[in-house]
Amino acid sequence: MAAPIAYSLIATDLDGTLLRGDDTLSDRSIDALALVAAAGAQHLVVTGRPAPRVRPLLDTLGSTGLAVCGQGAQLYDAGADRLLWSVTLDRELAETALGKIEAEVGQVYAAVDQDGVDGLTLIEPGYLMPHPTLPAVRVQHRDDLWCEPISKVLLRHPSLSDDELAATARSVVGSLATVTMSGPGTVELQPCGITKATGLALAAEHLGLGAHETIAFGDMPNDIPMFDWAARGVAMANAHPELKAVADEITLSNEDDGIAVVLERLFTGILAEFIP
Repeated sequence: MAAPIAYSLIATDLDGTLLRGDDTLSDRSIDALALVAAAGAQHLVVTGRPAPRVRPLLDTLGSTGLAVCGQGAQLYDAGADRLLWSVTLDRELAETALGKIEAEVGQVYAAVDQDGVDGLTLIEPGYLMPHPTLPAVRVQHRDDLWCEPISKVLLRHPSLSDDELAATARSVVGSLATVTMSGPGTVELQPCGITKATGLALAAEHLGLGAHETIAFGDMPNDIPMFDWAARGVAMANAHPELKAVADEITLSNEDDGIAVVLERLFTGILAEFIP
């Protein structure tokens, strides 16, 4: 008999949310996720990182289940090391969108995440990785970015803020792609209509769960669709103001184990009541 739980699905972003600034998980966070599992609930990573960049973390967690990757464009089965579902961004549309953006703001620097479980992150000259710990391959020319199918394009501007670049991109890209902002120095173009909520809903369906059973944690505007879909959205103290504005709750920062604080509150009492 499973314990009665408030939420059956715990959806967490990674960067700025579950992970600390050095890309590690605290012992307290690991213990909190173990508490969730003991109560019979499921933990689901929902991240902008592509599947190959998520696999090492899932190994650390001992996870063999599902993960939503690539801003919702990929549903990854960690146990089988395969994509159950993926949507690619048309490369001609991506080039057109880049041209429209540069016509408004001048030169931007671009990178792409290739599709597939072994896809590479390619970066053009001038592009600086926002997460230097993540592997990337530098190419000589922008044309080299389009050599294989891609799940998204990452953009940086030499002087505009992320908010300014994202706002301009949304105003000119139209239906060519979905524009998201997922972290410092990370404005992205992904397939039109694809968001974290797309992947989260698909993963929940695979697990036989629904939005009313889901609590989501995040820190950036790309988490807004996930919050809109889930029954409850919890923003980190370090979250972007746009996400805080739509959150049901604001917890401590990722550096202060904000997710663990909420999960301990929700699940410790449940287990205490359930275990004689």
